[in-house]
Amino acid sequence: MPGRTHSTADRAPAEKGIPCRLQPGEVWQDEQSGHRVGLGDATDFDFVSRLTEDKPITLAVQDPPYNVAMFPRKSVEQYIAWCRNWVENTLHVLAENSSLYIWMGADQKRHFQPLPQFMIMMAEFDLQSRSLITMRNQRGYGTSSNWMAVRQELMYYTRGKAPFAVQYTDIPKILRGYYKTVGGRRTENLERSHSNCIRPGNVWVDIQQVFYRMQENIQTLRAQKPLKAIERVVQASSRGSDTVLDLFAHAGTTLLACERLGRRCITADIEPMCVELTIRRLEHYRETGHTGWQQDDPLQYQPIGNNTLTETLTQG
Repeated sequence: MPGRTHSTADRAPAEKGIPCRLQPGEVWQDEQSGHRVGLGDATDFDFVSRLTEDKPITLAVQDPPYNVAMFPRKSVEQYIAWCRNWVENTLHVLAENSSLYIWMGADQKRHFQPLPQFMIMMAEFDLQSRSLITMRNQRGYGTSSNWMAVRQELMYYTRGKAPFAVQYTDIPKILRGYYKTVGGRRTENLERSHSNCIRPGNVWVDIQQVFYRMQENIQTLRAQKPLKAIERVVQASSRGSDTVLDLFAHAGTTLLACERLGRRCITADIEPMCVELTIRRLEHYRETGHTGWQQDDPLQYQPIGNNTLTETLTQG
């Protein structure tokens, strides 16, 4: 599937009438939960160090712009070199026992780049590859002359003994079988189960792609990741006291997932409008309980009443 772009052409704050409260290199601090949101480049080592305060991160969830729809599109070699920089910055702050999830596109018209090249590059690092997750999109792209492209790939890596908690979908178990003798008695899978619902494997078909009728929709941005997908990752690979890192905030989904699950989030984006919308989405959620704006324009949103958030700006 084509990923989100890295272009400012359709997002420039001045054109959209949305001033970002941060200047490049600055970091916004949330007084209530300790979240941090920065305006800066994921490949800038000094910026990432200041953003994270060089404290160890248990979980990183990265959704970089894919080289499938970047403007301007880079050569594969340029794209992988760019990726290596932000991956190294991420690994610098990952804890001894931690997890790293990375969304990545594959252009089926250009030999599936950059997914295979990215995988080869990741083999250079001292990480364990754990799973290649495929999330099925309900909508896709293509023509009658080819198979419809309806997938997005999520790579899962770990360092050391990373935490992992089994998750369950909302899909009820209905198939009996998988017999096994336990305590001298033959049992089937439903008896041995810890849940009435099935576990998600590495093909996720139970998560709805974000579109305009969903409350979490941020119509200003493209290729928004579903909140349920990020929450599944956060719940599986972090604990309540852990900090989660996302250097490509985009729609602010990782921040919102952490807010809802009681984790601290450190996130950033190079696009001023993405940074502003990330902070506004948190404010909007705390004031209304809504996860997004559905078909309303988030650029018109202004916090109401007394806001509990404060700004701490760190100049880069």
